[in-house]
Amino acid sequence: MRAALLMMDYQVGIVARNGAEAAVAAAAEATGRARAAGLPVYWVQVGFRPGYPEVSRRNRMFSALAEAGQLVLGDPTTALHPALKSEPDEVVVTKKRVSAFAGSDLDVILRAAQIDTLVLGGVATSGVVLSTVRQAADLDYGLVVLADACADADAEVHRVLLEKVFPRQAEVTTVANWAAALS
Repeated sequence: MRAALLMMDYQVGIVARNGAEAAVAAAAEATGRARAAGLPVYWVQVGFRPGYPEVSRRNRMFSALAEAGQLVLGDPTTALHPALKSEPDEVVVTKKRVSAFAGSDLDVILRAAQIDTLVLGGVATSGVVLSTVRQAADLDYGLVVLADACADADAEVHRVLLEKVFPRQAEVTTVANWAAALS
């Protein structure tokens, strides 16, 4: 088994919309623990070119973001949250849809590194985490979801996903329990 930590959409604007400060703190703890254990850390962000050539009008969520002028790469709201920092040797993947795999080269990068297990954290639980869990499971990755490193604007949806949906395809644990198992 070769695992990697996948930290998703901890961008300033996304964190603010989802009240995800506690998840950011847990993500910072997870990245420190992963680095100390020698696990690779991958960062995923969502962002678009000016003018949104990647966004179809049929895509309800992203066309609304385009109309609002949000998530253009280079805008301060797309930056990684200041409490987190990617290291120079850590890959940053830019996606164009909800799943970390959709519209990105993430799968190619992970397979090249012979990664077969993903440890996930991200904002929002009902967005990038849900979509990535589903797609990664279909791609035959082993999965661990760090519950406290996830956040969602809807607390009930967050709870149902972590307690009822994700356990069907992933181990759901906390950063502390996952870190203890690394030792």
